[in-house]
Amino acid sequence: MNKTIQQIKKLFNRQFPRNFLVRRPLWGSLIFFIILYFFVVVYHPLQVHKAASFSFSFTMLGYCFLVTIMALGMSAIIKKTNCFSKTDNWTVSKELLSVVIILMSIGISAYFSGFVMENTASRWNMSTFIDSFSRSVAIGIIPVLFPSLLNIRYAFTPEVFQEYKTNLPDSQRETGEKLIHIKSRAKKEELSFLPEEFIYAESDGNYVVFHLIKQGKTIDVIIRNSISEIEHQLQAIPFFIRIHRAFIVNLEKVSSKKGNSLGYRVQVEGSNKIVPVSRQNTQKFDELTRQYLLSIHP
Repeated sequence: MNKTIQQIKKLFNRQFPRNFLVRRPLWGSLIFFIILYFFVVVYHPLQVHKAASFSFSFTMLGYCFLVTIMALGMSAIIKKTNCFSKTDNWTVSKELLSVVIILMSIGISAYFSGFVMENTASRWNMSTFIDSFSRSVAIGIIPVLFPSLLNIRYAFTPEVFQEYKTNLPDSQRETGEKLIHIKSRAKKEELSFLPEEFIYAESDGNYVVFHLIKQGKTIDVIIRNSISEIEHQLQAIPFFIRIHRAFIVNLEKVSSKKGNSLGYRVQVEGSNKIVPVSRQNTQKFDELTRQYLLSIHP
Protein backbone atom coordinates (compact mmCIF):
# COMPACT_ATOMS: atom_id res chain seq x y z
CA MET A 1 0.00 0.00 0.00
CA ASN A 2 2.76 2.43 0.98
CA LYS A 3 4.62 1.59 -2.22
CA THR A 4 1.53 2.39 -4.29
CA ILE A 5 1.12 5.73 -2.51
CA GLN A 6 4.77 6.57 -3.12
CA GLN A 7 4.40 5.74 -6.82
CA ILE A 8 1.31 7.97 -7.08
CA LYS A 9 3.13 10.83 -5.37
CA LYS A 10 6.09 10.35 -7.69
CA LEU A 11 3.77 10.44 -10.71
CA PHE A 12 2.09 13.66 -9.53
CA ASN A 13 5.51 15.27 -9.03
CA ARG A 14 6.71 14.36 -12.51
CA GLN A 15 7.56 17.22 -14.87
CA PHE A 16 4.83 17.89 -17.40
CA PRO A 17 4.36 20.38 -20.28
CA ARG A 18 2.15 23.33 -19.45
CA ASN A 19 -1.35 23.29 -20.91
CA PHE A 20 -1.37 25.58 -23.97
CA LEU A 21 -4.22 27.58 -22.45
CA VAL A 22 -1.99 28.40 -19.46
CA ARG A 23 1.27 28.73 -21.41
CA ARG A 24 -0.23 31.15 -23.95
CA PRO A 25 -3.47 32.48 -22.40
CA LEU A 26 -4.40 34.86 -25.24
CA TRP A 27 -3.83 32.45 -28.13
CA GLY A 28 -5.06 29.51 -26.09
CA SER A 29 -8.31 31.32 -25.30
CA LEU A 30 -8.82 32.21 -28.95
CA ILE A 31 -8.44 28.56 -29.98
CA PHE A 32 -10.65 27.52 -27.06
CA PHE A 33 -13.37 29.94 -28.21
CA ILE A 34 -13.29 28.71 -31.83
CA ILE A 35 -13.42 25.02 -30.86
CA LEU A 36 -16.12 25.58 -28.24
CA TYR A 37 -18.35 27.68 -30.48
CA PHE A 38 -18.27 25.38 -33.50
CA PHE A 39 -18.70 22.32 -31.28
CA VAL A 40 -21.92 23.56 -29.65
CA VAL A 41 -23.33 25.03 -32.88
CA VAL A 42 -22.71 21.91 -34.96
CA TYR A 43 -23.49 19.18 -32.42
CA HIS A 44 -25.96 20.83 -29.98
CA PRO A 45 -24.50 18.79 -27.07
CA LEU A 46 -26.51 18.09 -23.90
CA GLN A 47 -29.65 19.74 -25.30
CA VAL A 48 -28.27 23.27 -25.25
CA HIS A 49 -30.93 25.71 -26.41
CA LYS A 50 -31.25 29.27 -27.62
CA ALA A 51 -32.38 32.23 -25.56
CA ALA A 52 -35.90 33.49 -26.13
CA SER A 53 -34.72 36.79 -27.62
CA PHE A 54 -31.89 35.51 -29.83
CA SER A 55 -31.16 32.90 -32.47
CA PHE A 56 -29.33 29.73 -31.45
CA SER A 57 -26.08 30.80 -33.14
CA PHE A 58 -26.12 34.23 -31.52
CA THR A 59 -26.99 32.74 -28.12
CA MET A 60 -24.05 30.33 -28.29
CA LEU A 61 -21.80 33.13 -29.55
CA GLY A 62 -22.64 35.19 -26.47
CA TYR A 63 -22.20 32.31 -24.05
CA CYS A 64 -18.92 31.19 -25.60
CA PHE A 65 -17.54 34.72 -25.60
CA LEU A 66 -18.35 35.34 -21.93
CA VAL A 67 -17.05 31.94 -20.88
CA THR A 68 -13.84 32.48 -22.87
CA ILE A 69 -13.23 35.82 -21.15
CA MET A 70 -13.39 34.06 -17.77
CA ALA A 71 -11.13 31.23 -18.99
CA LEU A 72 -8.63 33.81 -20.29
CA GLY A 73 -8.55 35.65 -16.97
CA MET A 74 -8.17 32.48 -14.93
CA SER A 75 -5.45 31.10 -17.22
CA ALA A 76 -3.51 34.37 -16.94
CA ILE A 77 -3.75 34.20 -13.13
CA ILE A 78 -2.57 30.58 -13.08
CA LYS A 79 0.37 31.46 -15.34
CA LYS A 80 1.27 34.52 -13.26
CA THR A 81 1.16 32.62 -9.97
CA ASN A 82 2.55 29.37 -11.43
CA CYS A 83 -0.62 27.61 -10.31
CA PHE A 84 -0.44 29.35 -6.92
CA SER A 85 2.98 27.88 -6.21
CA LYS A 86 6.37 29.42 -5.49
CA THR A 87 8.26 26.75 -7.43
CA ASP A 88 8.87 27.22 -11.15
CA ASN A 89 8.67 23.51 -11.92
CA TRP A 90 5.45 22.48 -13.73
CA THR A 91 4.24 19.02 -12.72
CA VAL A 92 1.41 16.56 -13.37
CA SER A 93 -0.34 17.74 -10.19
CA LYS A 94 -0.16 21.39 -11.30
CA GLU A 95 -1.52 20.46 -14.71
CA LEU A 96 -4.48 18.62 -13.19
CA LEU A 97 -5.15 21.42 -10.71
CA SER A 98 -5.05 24.07 -13.44
CA VAL A 99 -7.51 22.06 -15.58
CA VAL A 100 -9.90 21.71 -12.62
CA ILE A 101 -9.70 25.43 -11.80
CA ILE A 102 -10.32 26.47 -15.41
CA LEU A 103 -13.27 24.07 -15.73
CA MET A 104 -14.79 25.39 -12.50
CA SER A 105 -14.44 28.95 -13.76
CA ILE A 106 -16.14 27.91 -17.01
CA GLY A 107 -19.06 26.35 -15.12
CA ILE A 108 -19.55 29.38 -12.87
CA SER A 109 -19.19 31.90 -15.70
CA ALA A 110 -21.69 29.99 -17.88
CA TYR A 111 -24.27 30.19 -15.11
CA PHE A 112 -23.85 33.93 -14.61
CA SER A 113 -23.72 34.49 -18.38
CA GLY A 114 -27.30 33.29 -18.41
CA PHE A 115 -28.30 36.45 -16.53
CA VAL A 116 -27.05 38.43 -19.54
CA MET A 117 -28.37 36.19 -22.30
CA GLU A 118 -31.70 34.98 -20.92
CA ASN A 119 -34.64 35.83 -18.67
CA THR A 120 -33.24 36.08 -15.15
CA ALA A 121 -36.50 35.55 -13.28
CA SER A 122 -36.19 31.78 -12.92
CA ARG A 123 -32.40 31.39 -12.78
CA TRP A 124 -31.60 32.29 -9.20
CA ASN A 125 -31.86 28.81 -7.66
CA MET A 126 -29.58 25.89 -6.88
CA SER A 127 -31.06 23.43 -9.37
CA THR A 128 -30.47 25.85 -12.27
CA PHE A 129 -26.93 26.51 -11.08
CA ILE A 130 -26.10 22.79 -10.84
CA ASP A 131 -27.65 22.10 -14.25
CA SER A 132 -25.83 25.00 -15.94
CA PHE A 133 -22.54 24.27 -14.14
CA SER A 134 -22.49 20.54 -14.92
CA ARG A 135 -23.41 21.00 -18.60
CA SER A 136 -20.83 23.72 -19.12
CA VAL A 137 -18.06 21.69 -17.50
CA ALA A 138 -18.99 18.61 -19.53
CA ILE A 139 -18.84 20.62 -22.78
CA GLY A 140 -15.76 22.66 -21.83
CA ILE A 141 -13.71 19.65 -20.75
CA ILE A 142 -13.01 18.71 -24.37
CA PRO A 143 -11.10 21.86 -25.49
CA VAL A 144 -9.49 22.33 -22.04
CA LEU A 145 -8.29 18.79 -21.43
CA PHE A 146 -7.33 17.88 -25.01
CA PRO A 147 -3.87 19.61 -24.94
CA SER A 148 -3.07 17.79 -21.69
CA LEU A 149 -4.02 14.43 -23.18
CA LEU A 150 -1.68 15.07 -26.11
CA ASN A 151 1.17 15.38 -23.61
CA ILE A 152 0.21 12.44 -21.38
CA ARG A 153 3.21 10.43 -22.60
CA TYR A 154 5.51 12.84 -20.78
CA ALA A 155 4.05 11.77 -17.43
CA PHE A 156 5.64 8.35 -17.95
CA THR A 157 8.95 9.50 -19.45
CA PRO A 158 11.71 8.21 -17.13
CA GLU A 159 14.05 10.71 -15.52
CA VAL A 160 17.82 10.43 -15.74
CA PHE A 161 20.47 11.48 -13.27
CA GLN A 162 24.01 12.24 -14.31
CA GLU A 163 26.98 13.59 -12.43
CA TYR A 164 29.73 15.62 -14.08
CA LYS A 165 33.36 16.23 -13.35
CA THR A 166 33.68 19.55 -15.10
CA ASN A 167 36.37 21.28 -13.07
CA LEU A 168 39.30 22.05 -15.32
CA PRO A 169 42.51 20.38 -14.06
CA ASP A 170 45.03 22.88 -12.71
CA SER A 171 47.56 21.72 -15.28
CA GLN A 172 45.20 22.78 -18.07
CA ARG A 173 43.98 26.00 -16.51
CA GLU A 174 45.24 29.08 -18.28
CA THR A 175 47.04 31.64 -16.21
CA GLY A 176 46.37 35.31 -16.58
CA GLU A 177 42.72 34.90 -17.53
CA LYS A 178 41.22 38.16 -18.66
CA LEU A 179 38.73 39.92 -16.48
CA ILE A 180 35.15 40.00 -17.72
CA HIS A 181 33.59 43.47 -17.49
CA ILE A 182 29.80 43.77 -17.15
CA LYS A 183 28.03 47.08 -17.61
CA SER A 184 24.59 48.00 -16.35
CA ARG A 185 21.83 49.41 -18.52
CA ALA A 186 22.09 52.75 -16.71
CA LYS A 187 25.90 52.67 -17.11
CA LYS A 188 26.24 53.59 -13.44
CA GLU A 189 27.31 50.14 -12.25
CA GLU A 190 30.16 47.93 -13.35
CA LEU A 191 31.16 44.42 -12.39
CA SER A 192 34.41 42.63 -13.10
CA PHE A 193 35.28 39.00 -12.45
CA LEU A 194 37.41 36.15 -13.77
CA PRO A 195 35.67 33.40 -15.78
CA GLU A 196 36.40 30.84 -13.05
CA GLU A 197 34.63 33.06 -10.47
CA PHE A 198 31.30 33.01 -12.28
CA ILE A 199 28.74 30.41 -11.10
CA TYR A 200 25.50 31.55 -12.74
CA ALA A 201 23.39 34.65 -13.43
CA GLU A 202 19.67 34.89 -12.74
CA SER A 203 17.10 37.34 -14.06
CA ASP A 204 15.06 39.17 -11.42
CA GLY A 205 12.67 41.59 -13.09
CA ASN A 206 14.69 44.53 -14.43
CA TYR A 207 17.83 43.25 -12.74
CA VAL A 208 20.27 40.37 -13.12
CA VAL A 209 21.77 38.73 -10.04
CA PHE A 210 25.32 37.44 -10.51
CA HIS A 211 26.33 34.56 -8.27
CA LEU A 212 30.10 34.58 -7.95
CA ILE A 213 32.78 32.89 -5.89
CA LYS A 214 35.61 35.18 -4.79
CA GLN A 215 38.38 34.19 -2.41
CA GLY A 216 36.50 31.01 -1.52
CA LYS A 217 33.27 32.83 -0.60
CA THR A 218 30.07 33.07 -2.64
CA ILE A 219 28.71 36.57 -3.22
CA ASP A 220 25.72 37.99 -5.07
CA VAL A 221 25.99 41.17 -7.14
CA ILE A 222 22.93 42.86 -8.64
CA ILE A 223 23.19 44.72 -11.94
CA ARG A 224 20.35 46.63 -13.61
CA ASN A 225 20.06 44.99 -17.01
CA SER A 226 18.21 42.31 -18.96
CA ILE A 227 19.34 38.69 -19.07
CA SER A 228 19.45 38.91 -22.88
CA GLU A 229 21.88 41.82 -22.77
CA ILE A 230 24.01 40.00 -20.22
CA GLU A 231 24.02 36.96 -22.49
CA HIS A 232 25.32 39.18 -25.28
CA GLN A 233 28.08 40.56 -23.03
CA LEU A 234 29.14 37.02 -22.04
CA GLN A 235 29.01 35.46 -25.52
CA ALA A 236 32.80 35.46 -25.87
CA ILE A 237 33.04 32.74 -23.19
CA PRO A 238 31.94 29.48 -24.87
CA PHE A 239 31.16 27.61 -21.65
CA PHE A 240 28.82 30.35 -20.32
CA ILE A 241 25.46 29.32 -21.77
CA ARG A 242 21.85 30.45 -21.53
CA ILE A 243 19.93 27.37 -20.37
CA HIS A 244 16.62 29.02 -19.47
CA ARG A 245 14.84 32.29 -20.13
CA ALA A 246 16.06 33.47 -16.72
CA PHE A 247 19.41 31.72 -16.25
CA ILE A 248 22.95 31.73 -17.64
CA VAL A 249 25.25 29.11 -16.15
CA ASN A 250 28.96 28.34 -16.13
CA LEU A 251 29.32 24.75 -17.41
CA GLU A 252 32.50 24.41 -15.37
CA LYS A 253 30.41 24.71 -12.20
CA VAL A 254 27.69 22.17 -13.14
CA SER A 255 28.04 19.06 -10.96
CA SER A 256 24.92 17.07 -11.91
CA LYS A 257 21.68 17.06 -13.86
CA LYS A 258 18.33 15.38 -13.26
CA GLY A 259 15.27 15.25 -15.51
CA ASN A 260 14.20 14.23 -18.98
CA SER A 261 13.38 15.76 -22.35
CA LEU A 262 10.89 18.10 -20.64
CA GLY A 263 13.76 19.87 -18.91
CA TYR A 264 16.60 19.34 -16.48
CA ARG A 265 17.35 20.52 -12.99
CA VAL A 266 21.07 21.08 -12.54
CA GLN A 267 23.13 21.41 -9.39
CA VAL A 268 25.98 23.90 -9.48
CA GLU A 269 29.00 24.07 -7.22
CA GLY A 270 29.03 26.88 -4.72
CA SER A 271 25.23 27.14 -4.50
CA ASN A 272 22.34 25.16 -3.03
CA LYS A 273 19.96 26.44 -5.68
CA ILE A 274 18.67 24.04 -8.32
CA VAL A 275 18.98 25.76 -11.70
CA PRO A 276 16.43 24.76 -14.38
CA VAL A 277 17.21 23.89 -17.98
CA SER A 278 14.14 24.56 -20.13
CA ARG A 279 12.77 21.95 -22.51
CA GLN A 280 13.88 24.04 -25.51
CA ASN A 281 17.48 24.00 -24.23
CA THR A 282 17.95 20.36 -23.18
CA GLN A 283 19.58 19.29 -26.46
CA LYS A 284 21.75 22.41 -26.52
CA PHE A 285 22.80 21.79 -22.91
CA ASP A 286 23.69 18.15 -23.57
CA GLU A 287 25.66 18.94 -26.72
CA LEU A 288 27.62 21.84 -25.21
CA THR A 289 28.29 19.87 -22.03
CA ARG A 290 29.58 16.96 -24.11
CA GLN A 291 31.84 19.28 -26.11
CA TYR A 292 33.13 20.96 -22.96
CA LEU A 293 33.86 17.64 -21.23
CA LEU A 294 35.74 16.41 -24.30
CA SER A 295 37.79 19.60 -24.33
CA ILE A 296 38.98 19.15 -20.72
CA HIS A 297 39.09 15.35 -20.68
CA PRO A 298 40.31 14.40 -24.19
